[in-house]
Amino acid sequence: MSGDLTRRHLLLAAAGAPFADAWGQAPVRGGTLVIAQYPEPSVLTTAITTSPPTQQISPKVFDGLVSLTPANGPKPQLATSWSVSPDGLTVTFKLRPNVRWHDGQPFTSEDVAFSVLEVWKKYSSRGRSAFPHVERVTSPDPLTSVWHLSRPTPYLLSALNARDSQVVPKHLYAGRGDVLANPANVAPIGTGPFRFVKWERGSHLLLKRNDDYWDTGKPLLDQVIYRFIPDAAGVSAALETGAAHVATGENVAVSEVARLRGVPSLQVFPRVPSYGGTGIMAFEFNLRRPVFRDLRVRQAFAHAIDRDTILRNVYRGIGTAADSPIPKNFPQFYSANVPKYAFDPAKAEALFEASGLKRDRSGVRLTVFNDPSPSPTYLQTAHLLRSQLAKVGVKFEIRTQDFAEWLNRIYTRYDFDTNLSGASTAPDPAIGFQRFYWSRNQQPGVAYSNATGYTNPEVDRLLEDAQVELDPAKRRALYDDLQRRVLVDLPRIPIVSTETVIVASRRVRNLVESDTGGLIGNLADVWLASSPSSAKPT
Repeated sequence: MSGDLTRRHLLLAAAGAPFADAWGQAPVRGGTLVIAQYPEPSVLTTAITTSPPTQQISPKVFDGLVSLTPANGPKPQLATSWSVSPDGLTVTFKLRPNVRWHDGQPFTSEDVAFSVLEVWKKYSSRGRSAFPHVERVTSPDPLTSVWHLSRPTPYLLSALNARDSQVVPKHLYAGRGDVLANPANVAPIGTGPFRFVKWERGSHLLLKRNDDYWDTGKPLLDQVIYRFIPDAAGVSAALETGAAHVATGENVAVSEVARLRGVPSLQVFPRVPSYGGTGIMAFEFNLRRPVFRDLRVRQAFAHAIDRDTILRNVYRGIGTAADSPIPKNFPQFYSANVPKYAFDPAKAEALFEASGLKRDRSGVRLTVFNDPSPSPTYLQTAHLLRSQLAKVGVKFEIRTQDFAEWLNRIYTRYDFDTNLSGASTAPDPAIGFQRFYWSRNQQPGVAYSNATGYTNPEVDRLLEDAQVELDPAKRRALYDDLQRRVLVDLPRIPIVSTETVIVASRRVRNLVESDTGGLIGNLADVWLASSPSSAKPT
């Protein structure tokens, strides 16, 4: 969609007027959108976890204080406006009036204060990195939230979107024991465009339209159903038969994407413009294991991994081979001036030998377990790594488990040798990148945090300096230095910079064109045409 058309649609939408889509059709109200997804989430609010399955679903149920898009930056959502004091230490949010939780209780500034101080700062890996300088949050009236900071925080607004920081209802959490065990985590009450109805584990999850949503006239859909389909072939079949309307490339076998382009009833959206597309799939070491404390061993693994082969055979070229922990498609902060670990099996062999890891009679010098994040592409990557590492004498044992068990193993028990995990580095490195390298983010039970056990006081200092640096050039220089330093230490090996691909029925409209494009948005603008035949070709 052209920029002019997008702006025209936004103006009309702001005025409450229905508008025609890119094919000249007016939106139709009603219908049920079916989304194929796997893995199944463990909980349904990103206030306590930043796991991708939860991030896909929960923004439909919860609003953020702001809506964030790469093109347009922060826009009002639950906060209608905000102001910053001259010294940068006080941020005042004016909240949207007449917003109610799905149980009918009013949304107020007390909910915001509780969410920031008692939930985000304690239980979210992004929140722990994003809000360390928020000392107090006061509520002078129900629609005013005042944040008192110890130091200026230039990325603060970027952290307040519904994907990362969901305001939760204080009346359902305060004084009710362990936040992580609260029943509302799996049967959520939000303020968003869709209400949670039921969750049949292992089968599906149902959301229904919130008829009292503050954004008048939205959402357009009656229902959204998430079907949990564990095998990629099943997802492709569901898309082709119409049993599902949409799925991401993470759920469709990448090898199938080219074929599905030729299915008349489907459309493929490559490289969806979303900051979720700044992800890195990384190979992580558990530095608590004595063998991985030897830098030579970690370097040997890095030289034994053929990233280009993984990109070509698993991802079919959709993405880039990663050479830095911040990807090339995040150019504001990506640095190429980092140590490079070229695919070099001979060098890997030499490093293993120098570390004292000799081959035994069967040719094995080291046996390690690997726990890939439960998804088809990560499992395929693990199998390819097994083949690559076998050539340098590493026996690579792959373990599979459901998503809840994987999260518990990696981020609570730390019961792993190595793992494969993926996460976005955006919308700001202080939110997406820092959580994996900051020693203070070693917190059992916090998903997508510093699971490796990596600690470097100088890296901590630079991360904390970058959090509060207001000069863009100096801040960029700090992150350039950080990328270099963590690749010298190598607690994680970047493998592939992933990109978001969506496969959808041609009936699905305004999925990527809307201001919160893609499946991580709230779907409030998405609608279903009566038939796929009139849709614009891919």
